Amino acid sequence: MASMFFETGSSSSSSSFFETGSSSSSSSSSLPRKTHDVFLSFRGEDTRRNFTDHLYNALVQAGVHTFRDNDHLPRGEEISSQLLEAIRGSKISIVVFSKGYATSTWCLEELANIMECRKTKYQVVLPVFYDIDPSDVRKQKRSFAEAFQTHEQFFKEDMEKVNRWRKALSEASTLSGWDLNTMANRYVFSFNNKSVFTNPSLI
Repeated sequence: MASMFFETGSSSSSSSFFETGSSSSSSSSSLPRKTHDVFLSFRGEDTRRNFTDHLYNALVQAGVHTFRDNDHLPRGEEISSQLLEAIRGSKISIVVFSKGYATSTWCLEELANIMECRKTKYQVVLPVFYDIDPSDVRKQKRSFAEAFQTHEQFFKEDMEKVNRWRKALSEASTLSGWDLNTMANRYVFSFNNKSVFTNPSLI
């Protein structure tokens, strides 16, 4: 089974690595077969036509089988079965947090399911903080606080759902990932000996 490595940072010693997969056939055979290498979760209005589009194209060009939601998937209050299958069938989820991420109940449901897969299916979850402070996500401040004021009014009869979203945000924001506001101007994805270089400062 092929391994995937993610490297972040610059020439300093703060670079971090993430690995999925194993060279042992016995360990991989006990896990369900995955249909995608990477699932991208993002707020389309914020990043679809810039950062996320660039990242998706770079991953695909490197041969990384990546699932990205598109406008052709049916929309509604509940997350679609097709999207759920894509999340559960992915080895890794990359969550692109942006200022408008929490305004979308669709994104929040995606994230809640992603974090569940992290616990039950050993999925690797990698957060990317795009034009937002990680503490805003972790503590639901600023634009995230405004979004949850709306959610709490709309879902006042189902606060369990709202609290589930809050918990998923808090947990995801503490994971190792990329803060594009403070990190060096590059990050590297390597898959099957192919490297993907993307430079946020050029987007």
